[in-house]
Amino acid sequence: MHLRAEAIVLAIRAHGEHGAVVRALTRCDGVQPGYVRGGRSRHLRPVLQPANAIAGEWRARTGEQLAALTVEPLHSRAALHGEPLPAAALAWVTALTAAALPEAQPYPRLYDALGAVLDAVEAAPAARGWATALVRYELLLLAELGFGLDLTACVVTGGEEDLGFVSPRSGGAVSRGAAYGYEARLFALPAFLTESGAADWPDILAGLAITGHFLARDLLTDRRADPLVARERLVAMLKRAVA
Repeated sequence: MHLRAEAIVLAIRAHGEHGAVVRALTRCDGVQPGYVRGGRSRHLRPVLQPANAIAGEWRARTGEQLAALTVEPLHSRAALHGEPLPAAALAWVTALTAAALPEAQPYPRLYDALGAVLDAVEAAPAARGWATALVRYELLLLAELGFGLDLTACVVTGGEEDLGFVSPRSGGAVSRGAAYGYEARLFALPAFLTESGAADWPDILAGLAITGHFLARDLLTDRRADPLVARERLVAMLKRAVA
């Protein structure tokens, strides 16, 4: 096994006294794990930070063996880890991707979308500049893994007009008329999830409530549920920031 590719660092785990097992997302070969000799050294620690872009070279004698990975830095976002809100966003989105995606399966749309979210956080550390991109990324990840929401038509009537809610059971949109009397049992559907453009904070928080429900129910279950702590921390910080 020999692979060379640009990648986004997702997760790092200490291995032995000085090494590290790194999981990184490539565009054409999906999530690839690898052992980095000296990965915890002073030289490599700044490179092996979640959300950094690297050029990686994976080598292994067989496909079942953990590959040896050598890395070169391409783009560092390490400075963002010193700012509480951007750091929480990077921690969540990389942990989500690492936990949800199977290894070695390509998801080019997710690779591009994750890069766009990270670029947005870097370009505008104020959450208003990247929060909508984060919600859309979570929706795309659900869709790519087979748990997409249908926000194009009412799950009750089939109509495409006056959509205002989302069913927590089916993940389908519900029109305001069909939702009458049951609004408290449904999620409010923010306009930015069905239309282009910016969103205000109530809509952003409503979008996060929708994606959070389906991520926890359908993807981040059992052993993969640990990253939800990072999401809860991020959402709490966002609510405090806009209170």
